[in-house]
Amino acid sequence: MPNLKDAIESYVYAKDGNRPHLLTDAFAHDASLAMTVKTAAIAFPQQAQGRDAIASVLVIDFAQKYENVYTFCVGAMPVEGHREFSCDWLVCMTEKGTGAARIGYGRYDWTGDSQARCLTRLHITIEEMATLPKASADSLLRWASRLPYPWCARESLKADAPDIDIVQRVLMQLAR
Repeated sequence: MPNLKDAIESYVYAKDGNRPHLLTDAFAHDASLAMTVKTAAIAFPQQAQGRDAIASVLVIDFAQKYENVYTFCVGAMPVEGHREFSCDWLVCMTEKGTGAARIGYGRYDWTGDSQARCLTRLHITIEEMATLPKASADSLLRWASRLPYPWCARESLKADAPDIDIVQRVLMQLAR
C-alpha cells in the first residue's frame, strides 16, 4: 500500500525525469500547490490547483527549461502513518538553452490524505537558486549523481562536494 514516502518519491521521479504520468502515484486529483519564491533567479506561479495543473508547472513546463535534474529531500524520511511532513530540499541541474549549472535549495511542506497514501497539498519554498558557469556543470552533476537519491542525510551532502563558493554556501545553509 502506498504511503507518504512513496508519494513523495513519485513526485521527485516525475519532476526529475520528465515523467508527468508518475504524478498519479503522488497527488490526489484535486491536490493543490503553493509556491513561495524568495529569489528572482527562477519564476513559478504562486499556486496551481489540481494534479494536471501541478504536472504542467512542476514537470512539463519545468522540463522545457532544465535537464540533468537531481532533487534531494534532505534529512529524515516521513514516519509511517503521518499525514504531514516537511523537509529541506536541494536541487542540482543544468539549463537546456545555455548548459549553465544551477543549484538551489528550500523547503517542502507536504500534506497527505487521511490515510497518508497520496498528497493533497504541497507548499514549496525556494530560498535560493544560483546559476553557475557551464564549466561547473560537470563537477556539480558528478557530485549530485553520487549522493543518496532521493533521500539524502545532511551529513552525506558534504562528501566530495565541489569546492565552488556557491555550492559551499548552499551546503552551509542546509547544515543548519
